[in-house]
Formats: sequence, structure tokens, C-alpha cells
Amino acid sequence: MAKNKGSRIIVVLECTECRSNEEKRSAGVSRYSTTKNRRNSPGRLELKKYCRYCNKHVFHKETK
Repeated sequence: MAKNKGSRIIVVLECTECRSNEEKRSAGVSRYSTTKNRRNSPGRLELKKYCRYCNKHVFHKETK
């Protein structure tokens, strides 16, 4: 039996500084996966997480 489409979905968060910075420590983009409730937060999710390529805590935004 198939379940209905739930309100929680899996989203991917990507580092904002790694995408824009050409001269960084190493090649790569930090990504995290998490879930969000689409009814409570319909907009793009933005969290401050640790980026191992930038070596600091930076904002990670939800990708499409």
C-alpha cells in the first residue's frame, strides 16, 4: 500500500561561500541533507552549518 504524499520532504543544503569563492582552500562544495515541513516553511531553508572546505561556520541555503 502506497502512502500519501507527506508534509515532510528531504532537502539539500549547499554552502553559499564555496559557490562564490574561486580562491578557497580546496576544490569542493559542502552539502548537507535534512528534512523540512513544507506546510510550516514553504520558503527556502537557510541554516548556519560547518563547512569543511571553508573551515568555518557559514550559511547553507536550500537548493532546487
